[in-house]
Amino acid sequence: MYLGKFNTLYALRKASCGFFLGEADSDQDILLPNKYVPVDLKPDDAIDVFLYTDSEDRIVATTLTPKILLHQFAVLEVKDVTRVGAFLDWGLEKDLFLPFREQMALVKKGEKVTVFLYLDEKTDRLVASANVRNFTEDDITVKEGEEVALLIDRESDLGFQVIINNKYIGLLFANEVFQPLSQGDMVRGFIKNLREDGKIDVSLQKQGYDQIVDSQDLLLEKLQENEGVLYLTDKSDSALIMQKLQMSKKVFKKTVGALYKQRKIKIERDHIVLSQE
Repeated sequence: MYLGKFNTLYALRKASCGFFLGEADSDQDILLPNKYVPVDLKPDDAIDVFLYTDSEDRIVATTLTPKILLHQFAVLEVKDVTRVGAFLDWGLEKDLFLPFREQMALVKKGEKVTVFLYLDEKTDRLVASANVRNFTEDDITVKEGEEVALLIDRESDLGFQVIINNKYIGLLFANEVFQPLSQGDMVRGFIKNLREDGKIDVSLQKQGYDQIVDSQDLLLEKLQENEGVLYLTDKSDSALIMQKLQMSKKVFKKTVGALYKQRKIKIERDHIVLSQE
């Protein structure tokens, strides 16, 4: 049985406080409190539960899904700060402990912080750490152009620091972001550049020809949504293009040119229109 993860256990026996669960080949039993017991749970039934420790360090089960699992990164809100450390809201009754030693800078109540969840081998407790670089991998296996999952960590002078595939730290440049982003957002991205210093640049758009193909589909969809007309041209302000299409003016011009060559659109003085051909 693993703390910080979902485990498939079996219902052993019912008690006044809930249902005791366990594995078929183990003598250890774990309480699933009444508030989480499904109405139809019977002895010998299998059930998926998340395991963590309560305030008395006893292992308990819940059917709730926490906001972070073991060996994962997530952005959590600080619920309280005490003389021993901070406590984070991770969606369970008992808050998640963030010790002072695991804080990059002292956090405040109500603040959001990116953390990694690990099991402290000395105490057998689940603990959060804001020292995210200590838990990222050095062996980079992603390739340029590869689609990846991005967790928006924090905003920097250049753009946004992100966690890539729950493994690496990357940078998303501000001038390539054409949609609202907030700390904690999960978005799809693409590896843009693997730098010689080991750093990784990412983008929210595909690069090169693949980006233009995606943008063509988007532009045609927007035209169809607007009765075949969009009041945008290569003379339009870049901010207006970004607002309406979430793409740069450079990509927009290439996309319009590609669709025009395919005779899918017509270019008028102050707008583009779907071709009837």
